[in-house]
Amino acid sequence: MITIDYDTFDVQPGMSFLDVGAGQGRHSYAALRRGANVTAFDMNEADLADVKSMFGAMELEGEVPAGASATVQHGDARAMPFPSESFDRVLASEILEHIHEDEAAIAEIARVTKPGGRVAVTVPRNWPEQVCWKLSDEYHEVEGGHIRIYQASDLVAKLTAAGLTPYKTEHAHALHAPYWWLKCAVGPDNENFATRGYHKLLVWDMMKAPALTRVSERVLNPVLGKSFVVYLTKP
Repeated sequence: MITIDYDTFDVQPGMSFLDVGAGQGRHSYAALRRGANVTAFDMNEADLADVKSMFGAMELEGEVPAGASATVQHGDARAMPFPSESFDRVLASEILEHIHEDEAAIAEIARVTKPGGRVAVTVPRNWPEQVCWKLSDEYHEVEGGHIRIYQASDLVAKLTAAGLTPYKTEHAHALHAPYWWLKCAVGPDNENFATRGYHKLLVWDMMKAPALTRVSERVLNPVLGKSFVVYLTKP
């Protein structure tokens, strides 16, 4: 499930790309397929081991363009082990809502971005996230769970204060918002026919990308999109 638009983010072959809080690596894989030199960065070493294995499988399958490369790096987003001005593109997708000291992580994101480079940040959108929190305490009151709900203007203000300049905002994943409301209504760790059926729909949509659902989501994203996305430059 890709949250950012790689054309809007302008990821080109040969660029250095840092995926902060890479998780299972979905954005790192997409950047690698575009020919970037990717670093997947995360605190979870088990996730990074899986990502490293997938990088190797992609290489074997011929999915990595000539000149592209990929590596993994373990660490804390609040104190990243990279020199200043190291990366052309820095992504932080659905990670800041998990970090108590989010301004420290934002400062690090700005620090490691090259002058003229670009940053993309995504977080859960305010009102769909509010619904999830009202439906279920379990959704966010877990170790490593969401600790805040961002107002888009507040997030942009924090990123701007770190020296970054926004150039576009958008919303994504409209079809996923109702799924998470259903999950929260029955309990995040529970399943019923509705959640199972909706999950099958989402998997089918991701695998097949039919025109009907793709067009529907683009139309619904401004109203229902579950994620808020902001793209920025570092002067």
